[in-house]
Amino acid sequence: MATTKKRIGIYPGTFDPITNGHIDIIRRALTLVDHLVVAIGINASKTPMLTFEERAALIEAEAGPVAKKLGAKISTASFSGLVVDAADAHGANVIIRGLRGAVDYEYEVQMVGMNRVMNPKVETVFLAASPETQFISSTLVRQIASMGGDISPFVPKRVEKKVMARLANTNRNK
Repeated sequence: MATTKKRIGIYPGTFDPITNGHIDIIRRALTLVDHLVVAIGINASKTPMLTFEERAALIEAEAGPVAKKLGAKISTASFSGLVVDAADAHGANVIIRGLRGAVDYEYEVQMVGMNRVMNPKVETVFLAASPETQFISSTLVRQIASMGGDISPFVPKRVEKKVMARLANTNRNK
Protein backbone atom coordinates (compact mmCIF):
# COMPACT_ATOMS: atom_id res chain seq x y z
CA MET A 1 0.00 0.00 0.00
CA ALA A 2 1.65 3.21 -1.19
CA THR A 3 1.28 6.37 0.83
CA THR A 4 1.36 9.76 -0.77
CA LYS A 5 3.85 12.20 0.62
CA LYS A 6 2.20 15.42 1.70
CA ARG A 7 3.43 18.37 -0.34
CA ILE A 8 4.25 21.23 2.01
CA GLY A 9 5.35 24.56 0.59
CA ILE A 10 6.66 27.68 2.24
CA TYR A 11 6.11 31.14 0.78
CA PRO A 12 8.45 33.58 2.53
CA GLY A 13 8.19 37.36 2.51
CA THR A 14 7.48 40.40 4.64
CA PHE A 15 3.90 40.87 3.43
CA ASP A 16 3.85 44.44 4.78
CA PRO A 17 1.14 44.67 3.58
CA ILE A 18 -0.10 41.65 1.66
CA THR A 19 -1.00 42.72 -1.89
CA ASN A 20 -3.14 41.40 -4.71
CA GLY A 21 0.12 40.07 -6.20
CA HIS A 22 0.80 38.02 -3.07
CA ILE A 23 -2.76 36.70 -3.11
CA ASP A 24 -2.33 35.67 -6.74
CA ILE A 25 0.88 33.74 -5.95
CA ILE A 26 -0.74 32.14 -2.89
CA ARG A 27 -3.78 31.05 -4.91
CA ARG A 28 -1.59 29.46 -7.56
CA ALA A 29 0.79 27.88 -5.01
CA LEU A 30 -2.19 26.25 -3.31
CA THR A 31 -2.80 24.27 -6.51
CA LEU A 32 0.71 22.82 -6.22
CA VAL A 33 0.91 21.93 -2.52
CA ASP A 34 -1.34 20.37 0.09
CA HIS A 35 -0.27 22.82 2.79
CA LEU A 36 1.21 26.28 2.27
CA VAL A 37 3.02 28.00 5.11
CA VAL A 38 3.13 31.75 4.52
CA ALA A 39 6.32 32.62 6.39
CA ILE A 40 6.43 36.23 7.52
CA GLY A 41 9.98 37.48 7.81
CA ILE A 42 10.87 39.34 10.99
CA ASN A 43 13.92 41.57 10.81
CA ALA A 44 14.95 43.19 14.09
CA SER A 45 16.61 46.08 12.25
CA LYS A 46 13.42 47.05 10.39
CA THR A 47 10.18 48.48 11.68
CA PRO A 48 7.25 47.25 9.60
CA MET A 49 4.07 49.29 9.15
CA LEU A 50 1.93 46.39 10.36
CA THR A 51 2.71 44.07 13.26
CA PHE A 52 3.34 40.38 12.69
CA GLU A 53 -0.08 39.62 14.21
CA GLU A 54 -1.82 42.07 11.88
CA ARG A 55 -0.06 40.68 8.82
CA ALA A 56 -0.83 37.09 9.85
CA ALA A 57 -4.51 37.92 10.45
CA LEU A 58 -4.81 39.65 7.06
CA ILE A 59 -3.13 36.75 5.26
CA GLU A 60 -5.39 34.21 6.95
CA ALA A 61 -8.51 36.31 6.26
CA GLU A 62 -7.67 36.77 2.59
CA ALA A 63 -6.07 33.42 1.76
CA GLY A 64 -8.01 31.11 4.10
CA PRO A 65 -11.15 31.02 1.95
CA VAL A 66 -9.03 30.44 -1.17
CA ALA A 67 -7.29 27.48 0.47
CA LYS A 68 -10.59 26.03 1.66
CA LYS A 69 -12.07 26.31 -1.84
CA LEU A 70 -9.04 24.51 -3.29
CA GLY A 71 -9.05 21.80 -0.62
CA ALA A 72 -5.65 22.83 0.71
CA LYS A 73 -4.40 24.04 4.07
CA ILE A 74 -2.78 27.41 4.73
CA SER A 75 -1.04 28.67 7.84
CA THR A 76 1.17 31.57 8.82
CA ALA A 77 4.40 31.56 10.79
CA SER A 78 7.21 33.94 11.56
CA PHE A 79 10.85 33.40 10.72
CA SER A 80 13.96 35.46 11.27
CA GLY A 81 16.77 33.34 9.91
CA LEU A 82 17.41 31.43 6.72
CA VAL A 83 14.45 30.41 4.59
CA VAL A 84 15.83 26.87 4.23
CA ASP A 85 15.87 26.58 8.03
CA ALA A 86 12.27 27.82 8.17
CA ALA A 87 11.38 25.26 5.49
CA ASP A 88 12.95 22.50 7.59
CA ALA A 89 11.15 23.68 10.71
CA HIS A 90 7.79 23.37 8.94
CA GLY A 91 8.54 20.17 7.04
CA ALA A 92 8.38 22.02 3.70
CA ASN A 93 10.01 20.48 0.68
CA VAL A 94 9.21 23.39 -1.64
CA ILE A 95 9.98 27.11 -1.40
CA ILE A 96 7.56 29.22 -3.43
CA ARG A 97 8.89 32.46 -4.88
CA GLY A 98 7.00 35.00 -6.96
CA LEU A 99 8.81 36.72 -9.80
CA ARG A 100 7.78 40.16 -11.04
CA GLY A 101 10.46 40.49 -13.69
CA ALA A 102 14.07 40.08 -14.74
CA VAL A 103 15.51 41.85 -11.69
CA ASP A 104 13.66 39.47 -9.35
CA TYR A 105 14.84 36.52 -11.45
CA GLU A 106 18.53 37.48 -11.27
CA TYR A 107 18.39 37.78 -7.48
CA GLU A 108 16.27 34.65 -6.97
CA VAL A 109 18.49 32.42 -9.12
CA GLN A 110 21.44 33.25 -6.87
CA MET A 111 19.36 32.44 -3.79
CA VAL A 112 18.26 29.10 -5.28
CA GLY A 113 21.87 28.06 -5.76
CA MET A 114 22.83 29.02 -2.22
CA ASN A 115 19.72 27.36 -0.76
CA ARG A 116 20.37 24.16 -2.70
CA VAL A 117 23.87 23.91 -1.23
CA MET A 118 22.56 24.55 2.30
CA ASN A 119 19.61 22.15 1.96
CA PRO A 120 19.42 19.99 -1.19
CA LYS A 121 16.13 18.40 -0.01
CA VAL A 122 14.22 21.65 -0.56
CA GLU A 123 13.31 22.67 -4.10
CA THR A 124 12.41 26.21 -5.18
CA VAL A 125 9.51 26.88 -7.52
CA PHE A 126 9.15 30.22 -9.28
CA LEU A 127 5.70 31.52 -10.11
CA ALA A 128 5.70 34.43 -12.53
CA ALA A 129 3.47 37.27 -11.47
CA SER A 130 0.29 37.63 -13.45
CA PRO A 131 0.44 40.57 -15.89
CA GLU A 132 -2.16 42.50 -13.89
CA THR A 133 -0.12 42.25 -10.66
CA GLN A 134 3.52 42.21 -11.77
CA PHE A 135 4.08 45.89 -11.01
CA ILE A 136 2.71 45.74 -7.44
CA SER A 137 5.07 45.82 -4.47
CA SER A 138 4.40 46.28 -0.78
CA THR A 139 6.97 49.08 -0.69
CA LEU A 140 5.15 51.05 -3.39
CA VAL A 141 1.80 50.40 -1.72
CA ARG A 142 3.13 51.84 1.56
CA GLN A 143 4.60 54.85 -0.26
CA ILE A 144 1.40 55.58 -2.17
CA ALA A 145 -0.68 55.23 0.99
CA SER A 146 1.64 57.49 3.02
CA MET A 147 1.27 60.18 0.36
CA GLY A 148 -2.52 59.98 0.46
CA GLY A 149 -2.89 57.98 -2.74
CA ASP A 150 -5.50 55.36 -3.56
CA ILE A 151 -4.15 51.85 -2.90
CA SER A 152 -7.45 50.06 -3.60
CA PRO A 153 -6.31 48.70 -7.01
CA PHE A 154 -3.33 46.98 -5.37
CA VAL A 155 -4.60 45.39 -2.14
CA PRO A 156 -7.75 43.65 -0.89
CA LYS A 157 -10.35 45.94 0.74
CA ARG A 158 -9.68 44.84 4.34
CA VAL A 159 -5.93 45.41 3.81
CA GLU A 160 -6.62 48.89 2.45
CA LYS A 161 -8.73 49.68 5.53
CA LYS A 162 -6.01 48.40 7.91
CA VAL A 163 -3.23 50.35 6.17
CA MET A 164 -5.23 53.57 6.02
CA ALA A 165 -6.28 53.22 9.68
CA ARG A 166 -2.64 52.66 10.67
CA LEU A 167 -1.55 55.78 8.77
CA ALA A 168 -4.36 57.85 10.26
CA ASN A 169 -3.40 56.69 13.76
CA THR A 170 0.30 57.38 13.10
CA ASN A 171 -0.47 60.88 11.78
CA ARG A 172 -2.70 61.61 14.80
CA ASN A 173 0.11 60.68 17.17
CA LYS A 174 2.68 62.98 15.55
